[in-house]
Amino acid sequence: MEHHRMEVTMTVNGRSVSRDIEPRVLLVHFLRDELQLTGTHVGCDTSQCGSCTVLIDGEAVKSCTVLAVQCMGQSVTTIEGLEQGSLHPMQEAFREKHGLQCGFCTPGVMMTAIQLLKQHPNPTESEIREGLDGVLCRCTGYETIVRSIQHAAGLMADQEPQPEEEVG
Repeated sequence: MEHHRMEVTMTVNGRSVSRDIEPRVLLVHFLRDELQLTGTHVGCDTSQCGSCTVLIDGEAVKSCTVLAVQCMGQSVTTIEGLEQGSLHPMQEAFREKHGLQCGFCTPGVMMTAIQLLKQHPNPTESEIREGLDGVLCRCTGYETIVRSIQHAAGLMADQEPQPEEEVG
């Protein structure tokens, strides 16, 4: 039986990529198998754990729920795409505040938290815990994750350009 294939083109971590794939390929498998970006984890195959979360045009999405062809022309950011010469503030915060243990959920947690901080730049503990709903961590009990995200909020706020004062 011959399988229909099609060319898919998208931007992944700032660079344009094109591959000839079967239309049924999930984004998570495209990233891992076609592009060797294995930081995006496959945890449950049922969209329950959130380990496969990536940013699609800046929105946190579980990549096991999206076909790669649905991302034609879109921009996908994986955990590998966060570091631009130095650690992203979210990565730095997780390092400083020990926000991981086994690390399996960490990429999905970080990608989810980045979107959370865009929506709530200074979130409460409750907002962080609610924002992480849908990302399962079996190791940490979320305490160090919450502290890491709170710390990242401060680091990211420090990076925001400050409005220039008018000289009168």
